[in-house]
Amino acid sequence: MSRPVLLPWEAGSRPLMLAPMQGLTNRALRAEFAAWVRPDVLFTEFVRVHGASVKRRVSAADRREIAAAEGGIPLVTQLIGHGVEALTAAAKEAQAAGAVHINLNMGCPYGRTTSGLTGGNMLRRPELLSDLLPALRAAITGGFSIKLRAGYDDPRQIFSLLPLFETSGVDFLVLHPRTVKQEYTGEADHALTAEVVRATALPVIANGDIRTAEGGRRVLETTGAAGLMLGRGAIADPLLFERLRGRASATPRRAERGAMLRRYLTGLHGRYRELFCGDAQVLAKLKAVLCTMDDPEFATAVRDLKRAATLPRFLALVEGLG
Repeated sequence: MSRPVLLPWEAGSRPLMLAPMQGLTNRALRAEFAAWVRPDVLFTEFVRVHGASVKRRVSAADRREIAAAEGGIPLVTQLIGHGVEALTAAAKEAQAAGAVHINLNMGCPYGRTTSGLTGGNMLRRPELLSDLLPALRAAITGGFSIKLRAGYDDPRQIFSLLPLFETSGVDFLVLHPRTVKQEYTGEADHALTAEVVRATALPVIANGDIRTAEGGRRVLETTGAAGLMLGRGAIADPLLFERLRGRASATPRRAERGAMLRRYLTGLHGRYRELFCGDAQVLAKLKAVLCTMDDPEFATAVRDLKRAATLPRFLALVEGLG
């Protein structure tokens, strides 16, 4: 008897997911999105898997981030690490902490994640996946998904991996159609996403360079993807979720965008004060959000916000947005 597929979205729907972005999609930001624009699926930031020298593979701080849902929205726990023993142990710890859906990061090109065979570097040794993925599937009682790049340096590498993903019992894929070596240069190739969708029976969530409602709808229509994952585009404009649903203007006027920014940054400020310690940390976290914004009409305003030396000055500038 085949194992039932467990997805973190309703059957027949095309979910809009908030991407996991390290340093940005902390639980305060996720709570703001959950209360305001209701993504269909949320992801944790990286849950880093520690080596054998520690008693637990998942830190106490990361365990506090893990749950089955957040604000009534399914929450997927994303693991980043390497090694069969470490990752399977971490998956079991995550489930003991409340995780129902677990995602393996096989795409991140940056920082500590590339010091070993973790994140996107896992694609450098694909032969190791034939032991890892079935072992993870056996350890995970709920949903199991993979977020990955199209390849390490060859964008067609993914096609050689699809049979393994299918036979290993992966429930769905999130595909960012760049290579790891590309990092974020060039453009996400959603023609490749369409090829992958046609080549596998697994649901494929399209991710990468989706910054407008028009662009998101085009990706859905041209690829046949099961849904979309929104990253920088949504961090810059949370109402992108509602724009894609047709419940907010697809091409908002300046006044509407200014009102959105005031609402967004004010809401984040309140939540960040509860999660982070002191004005300096809160200000740094608010400025990190601004790094995703490239609206030319607000370029000067965003520049001034980034230059604000104190939190009161930042908030005064927010009040003047319009």
